[in-house]
Amino acid sequence: MAPVLSEVDVLVIGGGNAGFSSAISAAESGARRVLVIDSCPEDWVGGNSYFTAGAFRTVHHGLADVLPIVNNVDEATASKIDMDPYTTTNFADDISRICVGRSDPALSHTLVNDSNAAVKWLAGHGVRFQLSFNRQAYKIDGRFKFWGGMCLKTQDGGKGLIEDHRRAAKKLGVKVLFSTAAKRLVVDPATKAVGSVIVEDAAGEREILAGAVILAAGGFEANPRMRSQFLGPNWDFAKVRGTPYNIGSCLEMAIRDVSAKQAGNWSGCHSVAWDANAPPDSGDRVISNEFTKSGYPLGLMLNLEGERFVDEGVDLRNYTYAIFGKAILAQPGHAAFQVWDAQMTPWLRSEEYRDGIVEKITASTLEELAEKCAKCGLKDPNKFVETIREYNNAVTVFQEENPGHKWDPAVKDGLSTQSSRKQLALSKSNWATPLIKGPYMAIKATCGVTFTFGGLAVDHETAGVISSATNSVVPGLYCAGEMVGGLFYDNYPGGSGLTSGAVFGRRAGRAAAAHAHNDKSPKSFSARL
Repeated sequence: MAPVLSEVDVLVIGGGNAGFSSAISAAESGARRVLVIDSCPEDWVGGNSYFTAGAFRTVHHGLADVLPIVNNVDEATASKIDMDPYTTTNFADDISRICVGRSDPALSHTLVNDSNAAVKWLAGHGVRFQLSFNRQAYKIDGRFKFWGGMCLKTQDGGKGLIEDHRRAAKKLGVKVLFSTAAKRLVVDPATKAVGSVIVEDAAGEREILAGAVILAAGGFEANPRMRSQFLGPNWDFAKVRGTPYNIGSCLEMAIRDVSAKQAGNWSGCHSVAWDANAPPDSGDRVISNEFTKSGYPLGLMLNLEGERFVDEGVDLRNYTYAIFGKAILAQPGHAAFQVWDAQMTPWLRSEEYRDGIVEKITASTLEELAEKCAKCGLKDPNKFVETIREYNNAVTVFQEENPGHKWDPAVKDGLSTQSSRKQLALSKSNWATPLIKGPYMAIKATCGVTFTFGGLAVDHETAGVISSATNSVVPGLYCAGEMVGGLFYDNYPGGSGLTSGAVFGRRAGRAAAAHAHNDKSPKSFSARL
């Protein structure tokens, strides 16, 4: 028998946004002893949430609804903002469309309808929200035009979010143990409830007795074996965008120990265009999300053979950036070049394309650019130039036929490569402008895997984990964050991951606190925190 480390009301496994949301919710719901454990050392606190841009997608009723919870808008700025409401219908339609109609209806309904309240709940606990001018608005004709349905981010991105979570948790008396990995779930044979967790720390294996347990330990995106097994061939080549500690061990633990029902898109994941020079096996905690390279709607993406392979303008960036990493991974050499001319480079976000973060390839002509890209892996410089010139010709013909079309990066503007006289085999459906003005710039990108979509089936009301053996909730076991399966398929609407962690973490915390309060099973312990 492992020695008892402690007894708690609620034990949360995982210290990212979902884990801290769960712990804060449990503590405010009456759980007196709430403990968060994480397998990472303290200097890796935050899980994948730390590496995000801090974007939260939420239903809102327009600018007046979100102004009270943001800290970066004065009266003068507010008067220059254009922001349409983002309704429950908008959010639900986006999930249905982007997730190919496969999202679990009960889970997506809960996410959508709880989103506004969850964001305001976080703000009430000190999470500092801002309007995302840098990522979700363009300044056009003197006005800030928000686009893509999303407007909120946290101050200082994921780093700031985790700082705020830790501050709120400490205020509520939540304890945190790092370098403490969950190894086994222990089920009471009489009640069939999860009553303790065997953990491993520097002292060896120990037992934590718990009135309820919440799983919030992330997916398997940092495990190359599981990526290859579930996502498919070549996924071991993908670069890990976030924490190296999300290796799927808690998913496997729950499936093994309590027959947790598996759900969702196990062959799917969130993957982005990522700096080809980024570290392979984990994110960089200083550079963090700045390795993302999502400026492709403003230009073109060409593979190492010099050919385009996606419609860069098929939809707003919010709805394509999480799948284009997969498209890059499928290309020869698992890499691609993003290309712009001097008309578009001023519109690129500085945090993703600033000097010192990305290796910029610049040239005064397309031919010179191709020669320089060849030194970075481009195999066919002539095809590269030919592809861009063919694209330019198609755009010019479209503009001649449609002189009234105006470029507008905040909407799907309809500027295309497809006209009555010229059509490309692979169109660019929006924001198609010719690359004709030097200097030109290219950067090399690869696939960065963010999080996996496969997970555990949960009850949408309580976030209780469902057993595959009984098809009912396992007493005392809950789940939130990336470990929840069935919500996202193939793709996801940008910013809905952090919102999901807050929505289901909040529900899991409430339900776990109630279960712990009603738990009458005797427990003994040798030490308290």
